[in-house]
Amino acid sequence: MTDATGVKKEPAWAKLRRRKVVQWGVAYAAGAWGFLQGLQYVSEAFGWPGQLRQVAILALLIGLPIVLVIAWYHGDRGEQRVTGTELAIITLLFLLGGAIFWRYERSMEAPPTAARAPAAPAAAASTLADARPSIAVLPFENRSDERKDAYFVDGIHDDILTQLSKVSALKVISRTSVEQFRKTSLPTKAIAAQLGVMSILEGGVQRAGDRVRINVQLIDTGTDAHLWAETYDRKLTAENIFAIQSEVSAAIAAALKATLTPAEEARTRVVPTRNLEAWEAYQLGKQRLARRTSRGLLDAETFFRKAIELDPSFAMAYAGLADSLALRVSYSETPIVHTLEQAQAAAGTAMQLDPGLAEAWASAGLIADYREQTDLAERMYRRAIELNPNDAMAFKWYGKLLVYASRMDEGQRALERAASLDPLSAIVHLNLAEALELQGRFAEAASHQRRAIEIDPSMPGPYSDLGYLTAYALNRFADAVPLVRRTLELDPEGPGWAWGLASLYLDLGDDSKTFATAEQAARRWPDSWGIQQMLATIDQARHDTAGTVRHAERSLALYPRNPGALRMLRNADLQAGRPEVSLARYQKTYPELFVPGAPRLDGLNYGVAIDLAVVLHQRGDTARAEVLLDAATRAIGKLPRLGAGGYGITDVQIHALRGETTRALAALREAATAGWRGPYWGYARDLDPSLASIRNDPEFKKVFAGIEHDMARQRAELAARQKDAALDFAPAR
Repeated sequence: MTDATGVKKEPAWAKLRRRKVVQWGVAYAAGAWGFLQGLQYVSEAFGWPGQLRQVAILALLIGLPIVLVIAWYHGDRGEQRVTGTELAIITLLFLLGGAIFWRYERSMEAPPTAARAPAAPAAAASTLADARPSIAVLPFENRSDERKDAYFVDGIHDDILTQLSKVSALKVISRTSVEQFRKTSLPTKAIAAQLGVMSILEGGVQRAGDRVRINVQLIDTGTDAHLWAETYDRKLTAENIFAIQSEVSAAIAAALKATLTPAEEARTRVVPTRNLEAWEAYQLGKQRLARRTSRGLLDAETFFRKAIELDPSFAMAYAGLADSLALRVSYSETPIVHTLEQAQAAAGTAMQLDPGLAEAWASAGLIADYREQTDLAERMYRRAIELNPNDAMAFKWYGKLLVYASRMDEGQRALERAASLDPLSAIVHLNLAEALELQGRFAEAASHQRRAIEIDPSMPGPYSDLGYLTAYALNRFADAVPLVRRTLELDPEGPGWAWGLASLYLDLGDDSKTFATAEQAARRWPDSWGIQQMLATIDQARHDTAGTVRHAERSLALYPRNPGALRMLRNADLQAGRPEVSLARYQKTYPELFVPGAPRLDGLNYGVAIDLAVVLHQRGDTARAEVLLDAATRAIGKLPRLGAGGYGITDVQIHALRGETTRALAALREAATAGWRGPYWGYARDLDPSLASIRNDPEFKKVFAGIEHDMARQRAELAARQKDAALDFAPAR
């Protein structure tokens, strides 16, 4: 191509390429994209605010034209004229880069409040798949003069919500999520968008003497039109309260064109108790139960027992009692056998009194779950969901069961269903985080844990879970310790938080804080299986065999399937030349590992199988040991290496037991390089009999020397941050 003077013209695209404008533009876009991806990961890991990404994107957008101009001038000094075609191409590059950045920013955005949770895409999918009419029952307004009537108003609200949740033709948002909108100034459309519903029920309750007035109105969130409204003015009796709830449920179902099944119609007419005082005690128990603290669960148990005393035929109170007892096993570490026996008796009574009570079946599932009776727990959970397809807690418990049974996809779906029904539940976010962590998706898991803290800053569990992930998945112990310390500030009566903190100090190598934390905790909670296990661990590190056995036996008596206590007693037996004693203990405690053929291993028992394989090797039963090792190898194939629930150096143990020294050392090096630091890495270095064949190898010692050096660095970092740290938890009052 030539111009009017006959001079050959260079094509615009070639000219831009010669001046390296195209190359610079493409390189800039690619580099910016990679930078933003890295920034996203780091922001999630460190909890940096979202505004930082927005500032970075703005800076990159501003920088693009500057880079292109510099490229033009740098490419060919003295030839600065730009033709119209060249300008169009430069503009196109600019728009292309801007579109990439805009698309990235849109992918990072989320709707306000609840939808900021990382689970939003999954929850949204579940919501879209659910074509049922959907409703959220917002907290009712207390229109009484007395503040003490607030719990009464909340009880009315909770019962109406519960009644509606048992209508299978409706999707009903759980109480935990709607509670976030108490005294809100948001318009109904904004609330509906966050909860994913098409209608909202608002109401108010006024209690005066022996009269109660309840006003309710159903709003179409798309049009703000009132679909239905009613005022109930009745004498204050239990029968009238339940009658009002039944009438409201039927009216709402009719307004939303949802058909009740005959069984559901019958359930709406059930009067759970005719004792108003018992009903009030039950409501107080439910409200305390929702707090999920050691004190809250103890108070809940007291109120449920009072309700039962006032009305021994009150099935729902027995189900509440079963929940409060079962949950205390994990939150308060009460003696497992005795506590679960009491919980089972309460759940059984509830089912006898009301076989169609979904809450009772869910309670029975939780009890079986704690007993590691997976098949029974699954049947119970599924029955609870059949009876109440809107029971977010049943879906949550069921999902967690499936995840630990290594049925990740099914568990994830159940948890997403729970999130759809209860999108603003801190507990549901915690369980979603747990499932993601067990898939090695640590950044997503941490986001859910931080979201749980945002939803309920007073709940201790999210701080603990985020702390353990930070330590054992990200190898940042100095950041993890303050998080776990926070749990003791929020729930000073929870022994689990104390021994969790002691375990972090143990892995940091801070012996003085480990001992001080454990000994203080032992004085406060002598009957905590976790504290007794920690004391046994400390004695084991001190090579105090008698102390180790004493505390491990105490821990095992409180928690008969405690793998850590079993392991320490096994070591003592093997040292004393008594493998048959250890074998008998495993036969009694984990009989499923002795079934013919390969046992069914999952995320809860694969480590026990390896511990048992050590005993079998010493007794010469290598064939059965190999069966267990093969099953354990398959089980860890579904788990990540890092994290509190990761398989850690299980593969190293398996290779070492099989005499595969080269593979064992390579796997150990891989684990250490990836950031594996335990839990209890010192035990692996010094005492684990499964690693005896490689313990004296120079490579083994070199790896652990590196870990020890890293922990000394992190110990110094923590000390620099907390020079004047107070006691790890307040003394008992």
